Amino acid sequence: MSVLLIILYLINLLFALFLIFYRERDTSVTWAWLLVFMFIPFLGFILYLFFGLGLSKKERYEIKNQITMDFSSLDDIYDPTLQLYDDLPSDSKHAQLAYFMSNLNHTPLTHHNSVTILTDGEKKLEALLNDIKHAKKFIHIEYYAFVTDKTGMRVVDLLTEKAKEGVEVCLLYDELGSKGVKRTKFSKLIEAGGRIQTFVTSEKAILKFRVNYHDHRKIAVIDGKISYVGGFNIADQYVETTKKFGYWRDTHLRIDGPATSILELRFLSDWNVSVPDDKKLIGKLDYLYHEKPNEKATTDIQIIASGPHDEKQQIKLAFTKLITSAKKRIWIQTPYFIPDDTILDALKIAKQSGVDVRIMIPNKPDHPFIYRATQYFAQVIMKHDVDVFIYEGGFLHSKVLIMDDEVSIVGSANQDIRSYKLNFEASAVMYDKSINDTLSHYFTEDLKQSKELTQQMIDDMSIWLKFKQKTARLFSPIM
Repeated sequence: MSVLLIILYLINLLFALFLIFYRERDTSVTWAWLLVFMFIPFLGFILYLFFGLGLSKKERYEIKNQITMDFSSLDDIYDPTLQLYDDLPSDSKHAQLAYFMSNLNHTPLTHHNSVTILTDGEKKLEALLNDIKHAKKFIHIEYYAFVTDKTGMRVVDLLTEKAKEGVEVCLLYDELGSKGVKRTKFSKLIEAGGRIQTFVTSEKAILKFRVNYHDHRKIAVIDGKISYVGGFNIADQYVETTKKFGYWRDTHLRIDGPATSILELRFLSDWNVSVPDDKKLIGKLDYLYHEKPNEKATTDIQIIASGPHDEKQQIKLAFTKLITSAKKRIWIQTPYFIPDDTILDALKIAKQSGVDVRIMIPNKPDHPFIYRATQYFAQVIMKHDVDVFIYEGGFLHSKVLIMDDEVSIVGSANQDIRSYKLNFEASAVMYDKSINDTLSHYFTEDLKQSKELTQQMIDDMSIWLKFKQKTARLFSPIM
């Protein structure tokens, strides 16, 4: 037994040395893994294999290369007479912010978009089904969770009908996120000509030791004209009031306009890197937005996406820029509040600069351990005079940031380290006062169903609960 313990200790030591001297990681991530190795030696070794190895250099290169090739298609759709794509916002006071976002993701700002904000799961589903029903050319769908339950099968059955009509149907989903999916439920869709694919990092994820990297995006593109992005997935729990979660409160966007091209190119990159060469989607120009500008559509949009293939952490930098640029307010809704030091410091600085900083989180977990970390960081930021509100009208899954009176961001990214570094995410930065006003209205209405976190509430927490919160926070860099 003593020999076995010595062997396990040596394996632990070797992995610790490997982690410190070979892998380039943040100091906080390194310390978090060292804690894992220290407190749970053998299990820590197993956990590191599945959650800590990261993407290989080859996988990173392939993903980056595919994105570069697909986004080169943008050069072919620039038509200065249409004024759909450039780096200049309609209002010059946002020029620096728009320029930063363009450099961050190497994608243009898009003009003449029409945006519908959807906060109810059933209404979002019905809108999506209606657009799918009227599709003429293609339907491209990408979801973190696409479950073949009652809701999922409504979508699958309609996709099958459209495939039979000759419409190109491609469905990409994250296998790990889509728990309960039954591949056999796609058989009729496949027979009708539809194509189904799991995302590259989730396919055989366990065998390839990469279960930590999720395609967390929620994108749908119909005929290159209409697109969706936001927080709703495809499953019953997102459209029904359930015993576990109650009402599901989320935010999603329906976009009619050239921002659809950017989301389509993101889908094409994710699809093409996930399939063999003979199944890649080509003829990219046919998938992009070619409509004449709608003068009544006035929303400027920049799509920001990021993933673990790129160390720039574009989503986090976008959040940081918005927070540090605020003059009046930063209102945030997020189901998981586990920020890194950069975001924490930005929020503290904003508050100390006189900015109205408010953060809204749910009152219940869908992932208990992660929720304990959220509770911990909510207390940390509250002690720096930031107002924290706990939503009690159901489960808050909305991922929204409202800056001042004209800028806002909605998408799939949470305010947590996983969204900053580990997940593949997509969010829309919008420059539009009416959109900002609408999101502010929803936020204000949600406040009516929320309670503010107070010091008395913290003092009333049990010692055991506080212990769980502080323990969860130690592992927050690798959650």
